[in-house]
Amino acid sequence: MRMSSPVRALLIAAAAVAASLAACNRDDEAKKAPAAPPAVGAVETPADAASPMAFESRTPWANVSLQLPQGLKGQPDLHARLYAEEVRKLRQFIEGAQGERTEAGNDVDLPPYENTIQLSVAGQTGKLFSLKRVAFDFSGGAHPNTLTSGILWDKALKRQIGFADLFRRGVDLTVLDQALCSAINGAKRARVPDSASVTLGGKEWACPRASVTEFVLTPGTAPGKAAGLTFLVGPYQVGPYVEGGYEIAIPASTFRSLLATAYADEFGGQLTKVGDVTPTAGAAG
Repeated sequence: MRMSSPVRALLIAAAAVAASLAACNRDDEAKKAPAAPPAVGAVETPADAASPMAFESRTPWANVSLQLPQGLKGQPDLHARLYAEEVRKLRQFIEGAQGERTEAGNDVDLPPYENTIQLSVAGQTGKLFSLKRVAFDFSGGAHPNTLTSGILWDKALKRQIGFADLFRRGVDLTVLDQALCSAINGAKRARVPDSASVTLGGKEWACPRASVTEFVLTPGTAPGKAAGLTFLVGPYQVGPYVEGGYEIAIPASTFRSLLATAYADEFGGQLTKVGDVTPTAGAAG
């Protein structure tokens, strides 16, 4: 039977209305559907949070956290890079902890592993921005470890630089190595009077070379200038673990002639304290 044009038009219109109503019903169901619950055992600050200055995750296997300084907001490229890198490392730590704890039979009497990273602004000049990084790591050993390192950022070039960039290529660093070694021995005697002195090239314990030692810029009496460098000497480097690490401030007057031309003018003024500037327990790092 042949369908008349008016009937055909009515059927087409009815089909369109039905399709529209079905779509509306699907939208309403989607709006009413509950959001997916968060993963069990994990509470964390996501990377896309409004102010990504911190990250935290707590699981049955590991508790991790990251704290960035407010001063980092002025360096958005470095901020984004550090946040992404540090969060990636912390997630890897959690995965590693889960694997180890699972292999060990998930002993509930063992506390979760812990990795806490805190960064603070050490100093900055017209060209340079320096951060101090303190990482606390407990992975089930005899004792936790705290490692301190430095990050140096060229604000104009928007890239991280190191010791080799700060100093002239091929320059003789003997005077700086000796100053650092002398200051370390002075700090050791003050902390442990009967501790043995260390030397460059020593056997059991030895003074580290400045070029391979972590460091941060250290401000002083001249605003916008670095008055020196503070070298971050970790536990086990110059003595037993119980002796702890050292932070040794060396004035720029010791190494000014060794600096690369591009960065020589970033240093000036006097340090407020020379030698051992290791924070005491409870002091801000």
